[in-house]
Amino acid sequence: MLIQQNISLKPFNTFGMDVCAARFAMVRTVAELTGCLKMIKPDDGLLIIGEASNILFTSDVDGLVLRPAISGLEVLEENDRYVLVKAGAGENWDHFVEYTVSKGWGGLENLSLIPGSCGASPVQNIGAYGVEVNDFIHSVEAIDIRSHEMITLTNTECRFGYRDSIFKNELKNSVIITAVIYKLYTGHHALVTDYGQVEKELEKYPEITIHSVRQAVMAIRRSRLPDPAIIGNAGSFFKNPVISDELAFSLCRQYNTIPVYDFKPGLKKVAAAWLIEQCGWKGFRRNDTGVYPGQPLVLVNYGTATANDILALANEIKQSVNRRFAIDLQFEVNVYP
Repeated sequence: MLIQQNISLKPFNTFGMDVCAARFAMVRTVAELTGCLKMIKPDDGLLIIGEASNILFTSDVDGLVLRPAISGLEVLEENDRYVLVKAGAGENWDHFVEYTVSKGWGGLENLSLIPGSCGASPVQNIGAYGVEVNDFIHSVEAIDIRSHEMITLTNTECRFGYRDSIFKNELKNSVIITAVIYKLYTGHHALVTDYGQVEKELEKYPEITIHSVRQAVMAIRRSRLPDPAIIGNAGSFFKNPVISDELAFSLCRQYNTIPVYDFKPGLKKVAAAWLIEQCGWKGFRRNDTGVYPGQPLVLVNYGTATANDILALANEIKQSVNRRFAIDLQFEVNVYP
């Protein structure tokens, strides 16, 4: 393991922000990670990144940027109902989903083609097309930054919420995830196919299986979302807002096409993309900053946009949605610092 000095993070974040890390290290094993932690002081300033596909850097990083690249897949248990499979935090998320589907293990197919690493999946509680990863996480292994002790958190202890977890709150900057154990179906699995475009896309396939669902989801994402290798972005910039039944009822009376979904008793979830499009932002572009034409949730860097450019546009969108619908959009992307 080598701690490098003054490293550009442009190749390490999907928004393509050209910021610099005072120090940078990539660790490939738990032993390397432990050794690295022993070399730094608690107040040195530590930022953990995976594939940095959900972060917007607004400034240089004065401390150490640590990228766990711990790989490895291990089947811990398998029977005719489920399999427990452990993935290193540095495993690419979609490569892992591809692996599970190829094995015939159900659960993650709707989460195909989401950028990022396995280690980041519980932090954000990633979700798409009616599925959230917390439904398939058995436990999470992590290392305590101060004590260097390994800990294991059960699903319940992770305190998952909508795009939320304990790792974004109480344990933020306190632990580093080293592996995630997923519990997937080997037997009967109720496929989630009644969400938006998935049902329509599946009409092109002769049979509905985890394989065809993955193919359908990938086709949808490729048609609607920009490739971060070509156009800088961090996926959905905004969360789908959760609102009261009363506000949802009022909005449905005013706008009969508004996409509203059941969330929890007394609450509804609204499609943020629809709200943004109704405010006229779809396809908007200002110099190299824009709203992606295929998906209004995605803000993009067409080449030379700065973080301030992106944030200014994001806040303009928030304000216009709030004025029209009385809904406060929240960022899904993490803004650093």
